Amino acid sequence: MIAIIDYGVGNIFSLCSSFGAIGEEAVLTGDPAVVRSADKLILPGVGAFEDAARKLRESGLWDVVVEETAKGKPLLGICLGMQLLFEESHEYGVHRGLGLIPGKVVPIADEVPAGTKIPHIGWNGMHFPKDKPVSPLFDGLEEGDCVYFVHSYYASGCEADTIAITEYFAELTAAVAKGNVYGTQFHPEKSGDIGLRILKNFAQM
Repeated sequence: MIAIIDYGVGNIFSLCSSFGAIGEEAVLTGDPAVVRSADKLILPGVGAFEDAARKLRESGLWDVVVEETAKGKPLLGICLGMQLLFEESHEYGVHRGLGLIPGKVVPIADEVPAGTKIPHIGWNGMHFPKDKPVSPLFDGLEEGDCVYFVHSYYASGCEADTIAITEYFAELTAAVAKGNVYGTQFHPEKSGDIGLRILKNFAQM
């Protein structure tokens, strides 16, 4: 069973529908006991980093996520949920993240030419690092397959754990993996058949 962590900040409906579409059992829950009993975890998120981090702490699930992943339970962070995996975010100040993957979250605007449209919204291709094997998260996918992004910040300083990038006037981190912890800056649940394949791959890990 996959637990989709409900802490008040998430793209919940689309995620639940996506797992139903691929025939995988997923439950939406804010109950720490259910999260602990799950085989795999999904950490969704939309909105501002500081607000999401606060709500995750207030829900009592911050420590649960850290503890369960330390035991080896697979975790997939999506969009803001991926950003929460890092050590800190520089979104309107400096805010502490879960620290599950080294790196920090910084503004896209600092990396792209002045006048570039921010946020980065829409379909964009994924490119896999040539110096490492393609991640099991992307089994069955091809270089350049397109997925759907909506973000103004991106993960930096995480090259060792980057498993996909996208290009938007600069190279931006699209997905990361460190051990049993995975993250996608894009939304698999909004990325058509490609996204469903990614969710299926995660479910079958």
